[in-house]
Amino acid sequence: MPDVTDVYTQLVNTPIGRLVTRQVGLPAPVPLRRDGDAGAPPPGPVLLEAAPGGRLRSQLAQALGEAGAELSRRGVTGATPTVHGLVFDATGIAEPARLVDLQEFFSASIRALAPCGRAVVLGLPPADCSDPAEAIAQRSLEGFTRSLGKELRRGATAQLVYVAPGGELQLASTLRFLLSPRSAYVSGQVVRVGPGAPRADLDWTQPQRGRVALVTGASRGIGASIAATLARDGANVVGIDVPALADDLRAAMDALGGSGPALDITAGDAPQRIAAHLRNEHGGVDVVVHNAGITRDRSLGRMDAERFASVIDVNLRAPQLITDALIGDGAEPVLRPGGRVVCVSSISGIAGNAGQTNYATSKAGVIGLVDAYAPFLAAHGATINAVAPGFIETQMTASMPFALREAGRRMNSLSQGGLPVDVAETIAWLASPASGGVNGNVIRVCGQSLLGA
Repeated sequence: MPDVTDVYTQLVNTPIGRLVTRQVGLPAPVPLRRDGDAGAPPPGPVLLEAAPGGRLRSQLAQALGEAGAELSRRGVTGATPTVHGLVFDATGIAEPARLVDLQEFFSASIRALAPCGRAVVLGLPPADCSDPAEAIAQRSLEGFTRSLGKELRRGATAQLVYVAPGGELQLASTLRFLLSPRSAYVSGQVVRVGPGAPRADLDWTQPQRGRVALVTGASRGIGASIAATLARDGANVVGIDVPALADDLRAAMDALGGSGPALDITAGDAPQRIAAHLRNEHGGVDVVVHNAGITRDRSLGRMDAERFASVIDVNLRAPQLITDALIGDGAEPVLRPGGRVVCVSSISGIAGNAGQTNYATSKAGVIGLVDAYAPFLAAHGATINAVAPGFIETQMTASMPFALREAGRRMNSLSQGGLPVDVAETIAWLASPASGGVNGNVIRVCGQSLLGA
């Protein structure tokens, strides 16, 4: 459902509004479907095809079958019935001339994609290709998929998944998420899947059952939505927020059956206190979500050192030090085997933003944190990834000037703002025990924003 404050989206989806937008050429955002269940099959048939020589078709068919998906097929004449998903295995495209296989599939089937449908292309990471021609062809998939996302209408999305050798058995979690309503505000993204420990015994309806999840900044807004989503998935949530929001934090945790101390994560002893709390009260932690963040905007020529440093301390330095404390240097780290660390970055950290050099610097640093720690955590059976939200409907964006707020909403392929739950659902996918092959990724939750695209 559209956010209640987005009057424009409500108006353009009335009969008169649809007529006017078609005649004038205005953006026509479609209310996005977000009501999916993690254990449910895609809400419609999926058409699966592969380029000649594709290596993933059997694994894709198995993963889709286990998810309960109904597989569709093109008719004798090439006509395609209406489908929810278009999945194409492009790993067999070994030279640029064969990119026409991709074009032929989507040109023939794109009109059959239902509203809020999903298109997923799978390829081989260029670095893992056997020769230059293959690497060139596989790198070309990024331009194709991002352009496809910008051509799709009616709330549909497109993604590219690079599957490294050994990642074939790690596709289930990513495929389920990308084909589900839970990925409503994720489009134009490149996901990299590699080897990892399989979880064949997973309960897809409650994948976090028996696991402990730490969420910083958990009392309000996006943090509260993250905590609620992980609790829905079965996690025992430990929330943290500043002492000034202790009452809000207690209320949020009580509603979820969770707990957690109110403390300032920038305090010198905060990382050690958090680690001790998790070890003593819960025996360790399985999921860590670094969500807490602040903004202190000002143009660089007017920004003082304290304003700059405070944002770096909260948004970047604290997550690094807390992660270090949970990893530890002893034989028994607080972060348990199979652990998941998810950081909240921002598209400002990718594209930059005037008046936010401190914020953009900190959020770019969060991406650096993911890059730096991913190999180390992988060696210990854990993962680290980041989400980079775009325009998300929150109390902060509701207070923006009207013109800026409307520009933020419309400057993406879906022509609307996202909701806190969109960020939370993406984090829930990355935090899943089944996402062991997803490591070192930065996923934008921005409706394929034109900024930084």
